[in-house]
Amino acid sequence: MVEKVKKRIPAKKLSFGEAVGEVEAILAELEAEKVDIDTLGQEVKRAVELIQVCRQKLEKTDSEVRGLVAGLETGDPDPVGDENEDVPY
Repeated sequence: MVEKVKKRIPAKKLSFGEAVGEVEAILAELEAEKVDIDTLGQEVKRAVELIQVCRQKLEKTDSEVRGLVAGLETGDPDPVGDENEDVPY
């Protein structure tokens, strides 16, 4: 039996929602015992990689939100220093 190779986008290029969706799909396959023993390690490795990317995105967003909230408290119009945004104040 020939296993078809899954073409996957690198985890870092996925949006948070796409990464979570792929983790959920992998978990569903594992729970339904649809993962062949020969690809089990690859699937678990991919899930771990996706979870790490999700964690990084969550931490970055948390930091940005905390910075914005801190800016409200201090009156700093740009507490995170994002000079790439053209937002008039």
